[in-house]
Amino acid sequence: MTAIPVQPVRRAISRRRFRLPSLGRSPLARREAKWGLLFISPWIVGFLAFTLFPMIASLGFSVTNLSLAQEQPFQFVGLRNYVTMLNDKQVWESLSVTLRFAALNLPIAILIPFVVALVLSSPYLRARGVFRTAFFLPYVIPFAAGVLAWQGMLNIETGWIALVLRTIGIEPPNFLQEPSLVYPSLVFIGLWGIGAGVIVNLAGLRAVPSELYDAVHIDGGGWWASLRHITVPLMSPVIFYALILGIVDVMQYFLVPLVLYNGSGEPAGSTLFFNLLLYKTAFGYQNFAYASAMAWLLFAITLAITLVIFRTARYWVYYAGDR
Repeated sequence: MTAIPVQPVRRAISRRRFRLPSLGRSPLARREAKWGLLFISPWIVGFLAFTLFPMIASLGFSVTNLSLAQEQPFQFVGLRNYVTMLNDKQVWESLSVTLRFAALNLPIAILIPFVVALVLSSPYLRARGVFRTAFFLPYVIPFAAGVLAWQGMLNIETGWIALVLRTIGIEPPNFLQEPSLVYPSLVFIGLWGIGAGVIVNLAGLRAVPSELYDAVHIDGGGWWASLRHITVPLMSPVIFYALILGIVDVMQYFLVPLVLYNGSGEPAGSTLFFNLLLYKTAFGYQNFAYASAMAWLLFAITLAITLVIFRTARYWVYYAGDR
């Protein structure tokens, strides 16, 4: 067998220009990429202008003494705002209020839409479309208007709930002014807007293969076995999604106590949520530097809780491609 000279072959290879195929760089792909960027450009501009830039600006403000309520010159103060915040008793009390409310609100906000979706997806339910519309309609009503409506209904003097209780001989409690009833009342008001969660759960239930339920029935399992071994495991990604969004929402809980109590924290400071204190610090006391430091503390706590949930998700969230 004749040996092939190595050096001439190397020189020949070095003289030729080898070009790798430009994956995804064909004229059609470039044109599609341009149109895609054009269509998402409003979101990109909005994200940069109203999310990313304000975040960077707030991080910069947090290490300054920016405040509209004082005559001191604008200057860099380092971590002074963070040190002050860590020693601020009101900050930790408001954070405690937020976490205690989250512990009560999150399980209910996840469980109720799931249960309602199970009922609405039942083949034995008549007029399912009417019920789905009825549950979703409150979600499209402005939330502030809904809160004011519930404030009137829970009023101890003129609310219809108090009138019904008095009719049956029960003296109604002051739902919105008794510290022990404030959190259940706020959770009850929050159920007004579960329409979006119900729709998401309905979509997840529709994605569960029906042949799995047939297999359970063939093996002699009933409704509980189907729920435990089929519905809940296959709905775990939807529950995980609802949990993450619920954590973010409850850590930023703000509008309801602002509308009901005008941000005063009544009764007895039980509604002075962290985000409400942040809002008062920035726009009430006009201390934007300190409020920016509080915002980054809230971001850090929310991120830490979310990362823990993501870390534990592999133990209880099941995806179709997993073993």
